[in-house]
Amino acid sequence: MKKGNISIFVPHLGCPQQCSFCNQKTITGKQTQPTAEDVKNAVTTALKRKGYEYEIAFFGGSFTAIGREYMQKLLTAAAECVDGERIKGIRISTRPDYIDDEVLDLLKAHKVTAIELGAQSMDDEVLKANMRGHSAEDVENAAKLIKSHGFELGLQMMTGLYLDTDEKAVKTAKKLIALQPDTVRIYPTVVLKGTYLAELFDKELYKPQTVDDAAALCTKLLPMFEEAGIRVIRLGLHASDDIKKNMVAGAYHESFGEIVQSRFMLNRVLAYPPGNYEIRVNPRSVSKLKGNQKRNAYFLMEQGYNIKYTVTDKVAVDDLKIVRR
Repeated sequence: MKKGNISIFVPHLGCPQQCSFCNQKTITGKQTQPTAEDVKNAVTTALKRKGYEYEIAFFGGSFTAIGREYMQKLLTAAAECVDGERIKGIRISTRPDYIDDEVLDLLKAHKVTAIELGAQSMDDEVLKANMRGHSAEDVENAAKLIKSHGFELGLQMMTGLYLDTDEKAVKTAKKLIALQPDTVRIYPTVVLKGTYLAELFDKELYKPQTVDDAAALCTKLLPMFEEAGIRVIRLGLHASDDIKKNMVAGAYHESFGEIVQSRFMLNRVLAYPPGNYEIRVNPRSVSKLKGNQKRNAYFLMEQGYNIKYTVTDKVAVDDLKIVRR
């Protein structure tokens, strides 16, 4: 069966901070808080889709910081749907400074299987400048505690935050890898209306990453996690009309992950000197190789590469066979 999430968004509720980049209602597209009945209805709807198994995933805000009574109502509704067959477990995302033994025991009792921490950066200067309200040490302590309780650990990082640099991002990746998470999400920063970053941008005190900037950085970060055996399960924010309407600047593209994969393929070709080549590529990877609007193909032509593209399922997805002609 294919795997999927039944995503329940709890925007900003319980979060003690207003981070520099945060406008959760814009990010999630949600203006109201979900109820226990909403959880059950979402599961019922998802189960109508055959061939999928799911985790119920509480995203947005800081799940372990919301009121206990409300949190337990949501968890109880979700736990009642976990059957070990098509509904495998529950995933939550939260802040690293709202994790302790007591809350982990409560989550375990309600069939939570995976916890994702919004680390964002492991540089204390960057965390403070972006008003995160926690330290890199808090991330380390929470990650170790989560693993000691037997949960799957996910870590989330952002690139292009205020005062961040590519060098700091690489250091963040190394520190996250040292914590041995099961999964990682990488979110390039998007500047939204009504945020502190938008104010800094308007005053020309902050220069956000472009999509190209972020993609170039992610071509360095992604192999670091993959070589450590850590799955990167998301590159870039999910597609959202609300983000498009409220975005001021930053590295947002609906197909950001594919752009990064496309850059990997372009770099593979550029490792060879200009000349005549045949490139054999899997049918599922042709668009990645040629790039968005064939940007890679045109760029290679301009650089003196004369390429014959051969589409074949004998080459693995995301792999290339490059032969000089």
